[in-house]
Amino acid sequence: MGFCQENPEKLEGAGQVRRILVFDSGLGGLSVLAEIRRLIPDVALSYGCDSAGFPYGDWPKDALVQRIRQVVSGLIASERPDVVVIACNTASTAALAEIRQDHPGLPVIGTVPAIKPAAASSLSRVIGVLATPGTAASPYLEDLCQRFAAGFRVLKVGAPHLAELAEQFLGTGQVDPQAVAAEAAPLFADPALDTVVLGCTHYPLVLPVLQEVAPRAVRWLDSGEAIARQTLRVLEAPRLAPAVEPEDVGGHRVICTAVLPHYPAAFARMDLPEPQKFERVHL
Repeated sequence: MGFCQENPEKLEGAGQVRRILVFDSGLGGLSVLAEIRRLIPDVALSYGCDSAGFPYGDWPKDALVQRIRQVVSGLIASERPDVVVIACNTASTAALAEIRQDHPGLPVIGTVPAIKPAAASSLSRVIGVLATPGTAASPYLEDLCQRFAAGFRVLKVGAPHLAELAEQFLGTGQVDPQAVAAEAAPLFADPALDTVVLGCTHYPLVLPVLQEVAPRAVRWLDSGEAIARQTLRVLEAPRLAPAVEPEDVGGHRVICTAVLPHYPAAFARMDLPEPQKFERVHL
């Protein structure tokens, strides 16, 4: 799974090299990174993942917020990015405000489930949200549904194992289709369902399998392209000066709090360098 650059955008300003830090608990943020790289190929990318803390859905809220703040702050100090993308629904829901408070003046972009475009595209007015159990049950998601899908029937399904299955699929190219089908099956109990929001950035990684095992065709939506476009808008803002000199930027980097066995193959599939263990965070 490499990167296909279609209609890429060029940043204004000769010699200005930007660095974007993309953060997730595991490999899910690679689905967002792929969209950023398609749209903005002339940037340096740092992919930071808290694989030692994955999955985030198992963490108590206060401990999770503290951990995310520590890891992200360490990555920012190490990578010196121009923009930070929190490419994780759970991390965005739990700690986006705190991260922005910790780093005033640094643009931090979060991940929002695609409820608004799903409501705009659904003909039956029945949409599904496939998310981690924590996101599916969150007041944040309920607020989005009230704001953008009032009058719609919204089926929220918490998939406890789908993120791990997506990691397995990206790392090995193999996954049990029946296990994936079981995670999504509750959505299809409603015959009027016509649109599904992928409410976790891991899930686009396993989208081909979801499409294969779905009992009928539906429209699948995620937030990756919208996040990439927002990142481009931030980078093009006149007030944004490069955080580092061009000669100091270097190439793409991958930094993980733990390098899991399937990681080298997974990052190679995405045309990214070997992951390095991040030593600057002490938890």
